[in-house]
Amino acid sequence: MLSLVFICSRRLVSDRSLLRRALPFVPDDLYRVLFRAAFMDKKTLALQELVRQWPFPFLILQSLLQEDEHLHPPTMTYEKANRQCMQAIILSVVDYLKRELVSWREGRPPREQQLRLLDLTDIHDNELEQDANTLSFWPLTVLLAKSCIKLFKRLQEELWLDVERRRESGDPLPSGYTVEGPLCVDVQVDLFVNSTSYSILQKALQGNSCGPLRLHCRDFRVEELSLRRSIGLLQLLNPISPYNLRQIDLRFNNLGLCGLNTLMPYIKRFTNLRSLKLPYSNVDVILTTDAEDGIQTFSSHLCQLPALKELNLGSSRLSEHLQHLLWMLPAPLESLELAFCSLFPVDLRYLSSSIHVSSLKKLDLSGHNLRDELLQPFLQLLAAASSSLLFLDAMECKLSDASLSVLTPVLGRCRHLRYLGLFDNPVSIGGVRNLLHRLLFLSDLRLVIYPLPSECYQDTAPNSQSVPSINPHRTLQFDAEVQEVLVRANRTDMVWTSNMVTQRPPEYLSLEPWMPRPS
Repeated sequence: MLSLVFICSRRLVSDRSLLRRALPFVPDDLYRVLFRAAFMDKKTLALQELVRQWPFPFLILQSLLQEDEHLHPPTMTYEKANRQCMQAIILSVVDYLKRELVSWREGRPPREQQLRLLDLTDIHDNELEQDANTLSFWPLTVLLAKSCIKLFKRLQEELWLDVERRRESGDPLPSGYTVEGPLCVDVQVDLFVNSTSYSILQKALQGNSCGPLRLHCRDFRVEELSLRRSIGLLQLLNPISPYNLRQIDLRFNNLGLCGLNTLMPYIKRFTNLRSLKLPYSNVDVILTTDAEDGIQTFSSHLCQLPALKELNLGSSRLSEHLQHLLWMLPAPLESLELAFCSLFPVDLRYLSSSIHVSSLKKLDLSGHNLRDELLQPFLQLLAAASSSLLFLDAMECKLSDASLSVLTPVLGRCRHLRYLGLFDNPVSIGGVRNLLHRLLFLSDLRLVIYPLPSECYQDTAPNSQSVPSINPHRTLQFDAEVQEVLVRANRTDMVWTSNMVTQRPPEYLSLEPWMPRPS
C-alpha cells in the first residue's frame, strides 16, 4: 500500500509546470520521495527539474531507489537503470554546470553550489536481461565520458573568452588564475571499457583532474584490450582519489602470465583494492617457460595489495601451482574464483589447510571433475570452509546422483550458505529431490541454481552425437513439483531454479545487501 505522501508526489511530478512552481516551497526532505516517484514513473522532465534544484550535496541514486519507507510495510525495491531517466539526470547536471560557467565568465557570482557528488554505482545491470530501455554499464560509461569532454571543452572556451574580455578591458588576470572553473561535480561510477569505447574514455580521463565533471571510478572493468592500452588507462586513474577504486576486472585480454606480471606494477598502485579479477587471461603454467618463477613474481605483486579480499583467475591453467600462488599472501582471501583452472587434488588439499579456508565466503570451482579423484579433496575443503562459506559454485562439475548423496551432508554443515550453483551436472529427478529435501533446513539459503534433471531432456537415439534438447512439458512439471515442496515447507523465501537467465550468481562485493532478485 502506498502512503499518501507518495501518491501526492506522483501527482506532482506528472505535471512539470506545476512542479516547477511548487519546488521553491517544497521542504528539502520531500525531494527524495519526489525523485523516486519521478524515476519510477519515468517522468524525465520532472527529474531534470529536481536535479537542477537538488538541495543536498550528495545524490546517491541507488539509496534513493531501494528502500521505500512510503510502502507499507517498508520494503526493498529494485529499479533498473532506465535509459531515459539516467540520461535526464546526467544531462541536467551538465546543463547546470554549463550555465554556471557562463555566469562565471560574465562576472556574475555563481549561486551557492549544492550538489557536489553524483553517485551512480550499484545500478542493477543484468547483462543477460538487457533491453532497449536499460542503460547498462558500457553506454553509461560512454555517456559520462562524452559529457566530461564536452564540459572540459566548454570550460576552455569560457576561459579563453574570459582572458579576451580582460585583455580588451585592461583588467589584469588575478593572481593564482588557473584553468579550473568555479565549481565541479564529482561522479562516482563503475566504468566498463572495451576497444570500442577506449578512445573516448581515455580522452575524458586525460582532462579529469580539472574539468567541471570529474569521474571517480569504483569498479573498473576492461575487456579485450591490449597490454599497452590497459596500462594507459590504469595510469590515468587516480590511486589517491577520496573515492577508492575497489575492483579491477580485466578479462579476455590474452596477456598470459608474462603480460600480467608486466601489468601488476600499475595495479598495485591502488592500495585499497579489494577485488582483482583476471579471468580468461590465457595463463597456462603447463605451457609457460619458468612457470614457477612467473607465479612467484605474480604472488609477490599480490602481496603488495594489503586490502585484497577477492581473486578471480577463472579459465587459467594452474595445475599444482595454487600453493605457489597464494601462500605468500599476508591476509586471507574471502572470495576465490577458480572456475575451469584444471586444478589437481594437491591444489584442493593445500587450500583446505591454508590461511584462506576459514575466511572463505565465496568459492567457485566450476568446470572441474569433482566426481572422481577430486571428490574427497573437495569434501575436505568444503568441510573446512563450512563455518564461513556463503556462496558456492560447482557448475559443470560432472556431479552425479552418487556424488550428490555424498556431498549433501557436507553442504548441510554450511549453516550460513546463501547461494548454491549446481547448473549443468548430470543428475536425475531423484537426485535433485533428495538435494531439495536435505537443504530445506538451511535457514540462510536463498538461491539455488539446480541442474536440470536428465529426465527433462528429450529422448535421443542411442549413440547420437547431437546435443539433447529440453522437454518443456517435463521441465515445467518438475519445476511445479519443486515449488510445491517449497510452499509446503514454508520456504517460499528460497528460490530454486534451473534458469540462469532470470537469476545470476551474486558478486562478492555485494554480499551484505544481496538478496535474490524478484523474477
